[in-house]
Amino acid sequence: MIRLFLIGLMVCAGRMVSAQESADSTAFREQLPDEVPLSFVQTIDEQYTRWQLDQRRDFVFEVSGQPAVDSSLFPVFPDSVYLERLDALNSAITLSYNDIVRNYIELYTLRRRDQLASMLGDSEFYFPLFEEELAAHDMPMELKYLPVIESALNPTARSRARAHGLWQFMYPTGRMYKLEINSFIDERFDPQKSTEAAVRYLNDLYTIYQDWILVIAAYNCGPGNVNKAIRHSGNKKNYWDIYYRLPKETRGYVPAFIGAMYAFNYYKEHQITPVESALPRLCDTLWIDKALHFDQICKNMDVSVEELRDMNPQYIKDIVPGGFGKSYVLKMPYHYITGFIDNQDTIFAYKRSEYFDDSDRTANPNERFKKYTYNSSVSGDKVRMVYTVKRGDVPGAIAGKFGVRLADLKYWNNLNRNMTIRLGQKLVVYVSAKKADQYKNSATYAGKVSNEAKVPQVETIDGEYTLYTVRKGENLWSIAKKYPGVSDKDLMRWNGISENAVRDLKAGQKLKIKI
Repeated sequence: MIRLFLIGLMVCAGRMVSAQESADSTAFREQLPDEVPLSFVQTIDEQYTRWQLDQRRDFVFEVSGQPAVDSSLFPVFPDSVYLERLDALNSAITLSYNDIVRNYIELYTLRRRDQLASMLGDSEFYFPLFEEELAAHDMPMELKYLPVIESALNPTARSRARAHGLWQFMYPTGRMYKLEINSFIDERFDPQKSTEAAVRYLNDLYTIYQDWILVIAAYNCGPGNVNKAIRHSGNKKNYWDIYYRLPKETRGYVPAFIGAMYAFNYYKEHQITPVESALPRLCDTLWIDKALHFDQICKNMDVSVEELRDMNPQYIKDIVPGGFGKSYVLKMPYHYITGFIDNQDTIFAYKRSEYFDDSDRTANPNERFKKYTYNSSVSGDKVRMVYTVKRGDVPGAIAGKFGVRLADLKYWNNLNRNMTIRLGQKLVVYVSAKKADQYKNSATYAGKVSNEAKVPQVETIDGEYTLYTVRKGENLWSIAKKYPGVSDKDLMRWNGISENAVRDLKAGQKLKIKI
């Protein structure tokens, strides 16, 4: 009983149910056809955008909520067919059908067909992982569809409520289920570790409710909110009896789960073809017992940083923080494993002093990682040009067009990790003055530059801190990423910034960063 009480106390979301709503049958009939929340649609859209960028495909990002296709071109079935197909799944979890469920079925099979196609491709990589863990705990395989509605199968998903990863763990819940979270690693992003934790959490919730539908609802809003809904409904324990007592954002969660399950099983009937994912079908793992930067691997092997990030999203600074008797897993496509093993001495030794400062490990092991920041190579006889983004452009192709590094293009234009660009956006590109003429038809000439166009100027304070000048569009998290070993919490502490003042960061503001 103590264990169950702690679970309810620590995990519950703590959100209060607003005004009590009428539970009579007339109100239920009037309110039942709830629309799919825009926030839910945006989650699917953001995952599709990330997938397209990873694939370097041409795409036009549509406005959330607008149909992606003409629904009249694709099959729509009567309610009796949907109900019959759900029954045919013979699910261990009760699958109800009503207008709300139908809304989610049509979201996936009509309005977001392309997004469903990309998730079907990614599921070939993630579902076997989910199924293995669920089977080991003798739990319903249908629970593998939860990450579809939680994160749209995006392992790096971050919600506005600060939930992270495929299973969207909040920080306290992740820590309670033994996920490691620090400046270098966040196992909420680790597909394997987060799946193990999620299965344990779901199992604990089932111990409380003995009903998988209530478990699914509690996974979204916390057992505290489900318990309140049960009490306010006269101790009823059926999901549809407590539907209007649940937080508004949770009401569509179970219908979304049923809609996703239907779509993943009957996509062929809706003329949807899965799109092959960039994630490898075969991969293997290595145990790394010494600090290693992704760049050290990429400079000595034919593998990109993006591939390593896709398979190891838990390493949030591109660093595997091995050492001091502790090893960490590095996952790689199967055909790279032998090459890594054969060249590991060269890989670990590559520019070691630039990426890590090993000399003071015994003096201060918490500061063992050198503050390594990429220095953009805009110097000497360069010409600044302005390029206007055209339909179908992606950052990698633009960098190739001008013969510059993608990392430089990202830095010059303050592009985020997802490298999202939009049609008509102006991008700054620095090219050699000798080659400027060959690009004059592609971009606007904006004049010569000299050595001042480097990384932001910093000043040293007593040899202990540097002063960083905030650029437009930056926040504490994006600034911290430039300095491995530094977190946004460190920046707040060093500069006396409170939680309430984080959003007040302004361009031109000076921040102290400990060297």
